[in-house]
Amino acid sequence: MPPRYARSTTIHGDPRSVATATAFVRDEVVPEVAAMAGCTGLSLLADSDSGTCIVTTSWLDEAAMHASQEGVAASAARTAEVLGGRPELQEWEVAAMHRVPEAGHGARSRVTWLRTGPDAVDRAVDAVRLSLMPKLDDLPGFCSVSVMVRRAEGLTVAAVSYDSSADLEQAREGAREFREAFAPALGIEVLDSAEFDVPIAHLRVPETT
Repeated sequence: MPPRYARSTTIHGDPRSVATATAFVRDEVVPEVAAMAGCTGLSLLADSDSGTCIVTTSWLDEAAMHASQEGVAASAARTAEVLGGRPELQEWEVAAMHRVPEAGHGARSRVTWLRTGPDAVDRAVDAVRLSLMPKLDDLPGFCSVSVMVRRAEGLTVAAVSYDSSADLEQAREGAREFREAFAPALGIEVLDSAEFDVPIAHLRVPETT
C-alpha cells in the first residue's frame, strides 16, 4: 500500500477559546476540508488548560496534500483567529496506523514527539511498533495509535488515544517507561509529551499494521 500523508496545524491560543474553536472546526472546517480533492479525514486534539489545538488532515497521496495547501492554510488562519493564536503547519508521512474502535465522546490522547538522525527515522517507528503496539490492544479503553514522520528532519510523532481520562491514566506507566528507558536506549531523543482531549476523530487513514 502506498504511503498516506497528513498535514497538522498546531495553534497555541487562549484556553478560554478552545470550546469555541472546537465548534468552529466541527461546523466550518470539517465540511470545507472534506470537499477538497484527495482529503480522507480530519482529527482535532484540544487542551483547554494550555489553549493548544492540533488539527490534522489526512490525504490520499502527496500530490493531493500539496494541492490543498492554499485552501488548508486559509482554513487554518481562520481557526487560529478564533482561538487567538498563530497556526504552525507541518506536512507528514503516515508511517503506521492501528485502531480498534473510533474514539468517542470523552476520549483522550497522549502525543509524544521524538527525534533521531534523518537516516534513523525508521528506528523510531520500529521502536513504537515493537515497544508499544503489541501491548496496546490489551489495554483498557485503547482506541488507536498513529505514527507520523518528517524524514528529512528526523522527526517522529506518535499519538495513542483511549476512551477516557481514566484509561489514559492507567496507561501512564507504560508511556513513561517508553519515554525514559526504551527510547533513550535506542538513541531516540524524546522531545516532548502532552495529553489532549479528542473532540473529533475522523482521520480515516487505513490500517498499516
